[in-house]
Amino acid sequence: MSHPNRERADRILDAAGELLLRMGYRKVAIDDVARAVGIGKGTVYLHWRNKELVFQALMMRESADLTDELLAMIKADPAMILPHRMIPGSFLITHRRPLVMAMLRGNAEMFGSLGDLALKKQQDELSVHFETALLRRGLIRADVPHVSYALHAATLGFYVGDTISDEFEGIPVEEKADVLAHLIRTAFEPPGEPDPAAVAEVAAELSSALEELVSGYRNGIYAHDPAKAPG
Repeated sequence: MSHPNRERADRILDAAGELLLRMGYRKVAIDDVARAVGIGKGTVYLHWRNKELVFQALMMRESADLTDELLAMIKADPAMILPHRMIPGSFLITHRRPLVMAMLRGNAEMFGSLGDLALKKQQDELSVHFETALLRRGLIRADVPHVSYALHAATLGFYVGDTISDEFEGIPVEEKADVLAHLIRTAFEPPGEPDPAAVAEVAAELSSALEELVSGYRNGIYAHDPAKAPG
């Protein structure tokens, strides 16, 4: 059940996020979070019953806010659902969210046991659903073998490349997004202009799925046990 004092809950999550980035999951204690907010640790437990659930709620809030940004972009321009625009757009949004970046890069030191959140399963399922809709409407090429794997592998390299080599660190993130857009457009999308009707249909379908996802996240954030919150 959600606690009525959401303003205080948000202050707890803000503090938890700052401490997570600075200290890593294993080193942060509820005492640290409470001290940063200026409350007793018992007050933190009024919102979430243990440390893991505090950080699950934090990542749910991050994911909900990120997804809301994507939704706003699609509503402003349905052509944002084209892979060469959606994938670089997500890349730029994610780079403005250091916690999400760290999670995507599999930063075990920062996240500890939080690395396998249920959130990832939901996001993966949505990604497969989205790719199926694009294929069905001819917005990505049907001749690419294992297209989901290929798209994932090609995209992931842009997120983790800097962690493997510092050779390309000096390239601005906006230029990296442009490179990613060019790669996706030329390797995964059919030539020519996309069918506007197909774009509108997939945009409506994806928007509906994203709204449902955000609703589930928002219900979970302030629940005493986020993992058991109704979707």
